[in-house]
Amino acid sequence: MTPIPTGVRVWLATGHTDMRCGFPSLALRVQEVLKRDAMGGGLFCFRGKRGDLLKVIWRQGACLFTKRLERGRFIWPSVAGEPVMISPAQLSYLLSGIDWRNPQETQRPTRVG
Repeated sequence: MTPIPTGVRVWLATGHTDMRCGFPSLALRVQEVLKRDAMGGGLFCFRGKRGDLLKVIWRQGACLFTKRLERGRFIWPSVAGEPVMISPAQLSYLLSGIDWRNPQETQRPTRVG
């Protein structure tokens, strides 16, 4: 996926979405269900029913990205009906299959030896 510029808002559409949808259908869902402007520069993420497929739309030339996990599921908010905003860093965790809600920082050594 292309690097996400600083300040871009990332929205997760709660619930599951029909993954047969293309960019026009997902953009319409952003406008009607999420009450956001799909062409306003935000990044919108949709998860399939099984949880292993994710589609992301972005206004940059009307881009549609798809990501499938080989194992496991994408961690998704359980809030129903309301979109959830996350940071671009949390999106990176999400796309890697890491729990973006509470990533654990490993302890860094203070000295070598």
